[in-house]
Amino acid sequence: MKSILLHIGDDEGLEARMQVALDLARAFEGHITCLQAVTYEIFAPGDFYGSAMAAAMPVIRENAEALRKKVEADLANEDVSWEWVFQFGMAESRLLEKSAINDVIVLGPNDIGETGPRPSRMVGDLLLHSRTPVFVVPNGQKKLDYSAPALVAWNGSTEACVALRAAVPLLAKASRVYLATIAEKDAKDRQDLPPVDGAEYLSRYGVHAEIVELPAGDAPVAQSLLAAAEARGCGYMVMGAYGHSRLAEMLLGGVTRKALTDPKIPILMAH
Repeated sequence: MKSILLHIGDDEGLEARMQVALDLARAFEGHITCLQAVTYEIFAPGDFYGSAMAAAMPVIRENAEALRKKVEADLANEDVSWEWVFQFGMAESRLLEKSAINDVIVLGPNDIGETGPRPSRMVGDLLLHSRTPVFVVPNGQKKLDYSAPALVAWNGSTEACVALRAAVPLLAKASRVYLATIAEKDAKDRQDLPPVDGAEYLSRYGVHAEIVELPAGDAPVAQSLLAAAEARGCGYMVMGAYGHSRLAEMLLGGVTRKALTDPKIPILMAH
């Protein structure tokens, strides 16, 4: 994970994801690409002649430049390699373009301007359309303790396998790795690949994984997984992102949506 793509936006989660990106860069002697995207596509009802947009443009430019100066001043004091990329356009589009040449994308749990427990459309877009894993960082996260235990959500699906493979460099630094499954309620929920296959794959990289089977209670799967991670002192969780339709932009599966709704620890996700 030497090439880290960091989303820069003026929101309450910026400091948290900056810190996680810095911790990743230090752990892997990596490089951070700070991507700031600004769009002038402002919808103003009744603004037929573009007067509202014309008035807003100088303010948008000024705010963007002020944010850049602030973040660059902070990064100048850090001992990591970084660069700043400024582009016009929607942030998810610009991040998607850059994602192909990066190892991980660091994002917040909310879209810019939105708060509260709801999944981010931008995170969903990037998960479904990018082949690069996404690290979703909760607002208020102080650091990424990559040496802490880690929990891998496993259901034997292709998405779970993709996430597991993407996480190997990070899991190799964890003090303990838990490969967690949810007990089956019926035959239709059976796993494509058993957890022992995932554990054997990790063992080839020198990573010992402890298989943990969680009871299938009344709580949502995502909640059970996050609770298990918290109980074991995990620093982050790894899971596959499940989508019902590759043509839709946010038709993510129920487990993925719930995991992305107000996450309590960083989640490395891949689709």
